[in-house]
Amino acid sequence: MPQTLSLKGLYVPLITPFTADGDLAPGALEDLAHAVIDDGASGVVALGTTAEAATLTTAERRAVLDTCARACRSRGVTLIAGAGSNDTAATIASLRDLAQWPEVSAALTVVPYYTRPSPDGIIAHFTRAAAMSPVPVIVYNVPYRTGVSLGWQALLRLAAVPGIAGMKHAVGGIDHDTVMLMADLPDGFAVLAGDDALAAPLLALGAAGGILASAHVATRSFARLLAAGAAGRDAEGSPPWRRLARLSAALFAEPNPAVIKGVLHAQGKIPSPAVRLPLLPAGAEAVRCALSLLGDLPAQRLTCSAT
Repeated sequence: MPQTLSLKGLYVPLITPFTADGDLAPGALEDLAHAVIDDGASGVVALGTTAEAATLTTAERRAVLDTCARACRSRGVTLIAGAGSNDTAATIASLRDLAQWPEVSAALTVVPYYTRPSPDGIIAHFTRAAAMSPVPVIVYNVPYRTGVSLGWQALLRLAAVPGIAGMKHAVGGIDHDTVMLMADLPDGFAVLAGDDALAAPLLALGAAGGILASAHVATRSFARLLAAGAAGRDAEGSPPWRRLARLSAALFAEPNPAVIKGVLHAQGKIPSPAVRLPLLPAGAEAVRCALSLLGDLPAQRLTCSAT
């Protein structure tokens, strides 16, 4: 049975940097991992959606885990690895493979997509997967990607499954099922915000932290505000979540992680803004907008037509 795990704070789902020729850039990835840790992240997520894991080769996925494991081991922080698909047997095999990286503390495992199983099927999937996993499982609940919405009763049943430590909750809003889930969380089960712009209201309901891609470019702000909670105030006494929400909206104006990569490249942190097909690089205006908001982050007023 996997060990227990305490999840709190900011986890940055790292992009996978590529060279201009489309090759993996592991040195840039390692630098990014250290940079977000320096700026207050509690840990990183490797091979998530933001990492374009679906378009990486097996060798590239191993290289990403090797790189992130090395960084997290040297810094003593949590490494969460994306593992799993809509196939239960393949998900179990992917989870078992994580035993090769002892630095991995938990697996981020998506609700089965495309086949659209019933709630009972989803619970059976995670029950079997968690029982076979060498590390605790974090359920990735993202219905706008999977095509499956779970009611609060099913979410609470998942929360009670042995070996499941928490959930990345990204349902596109604070709906009734979210409220009911947060009202009755079992002890030891952590909900992590997965919609960057909605982190504040989920924190107000009791979320333990967040897995937030926007924190690539404003790590200190996100880490500080997650620590302070939804009621946190900046030096001027205003709620800074409003400004970070605008930034998040700009960073997600095109399919993730295109704009984030464009910003990181403009900052000189990765060698190219390249993404892999079927994604396309972000347009210049989307990148300009995000950079403008990022540059004005400490100010009282942020405006951009793209948001």
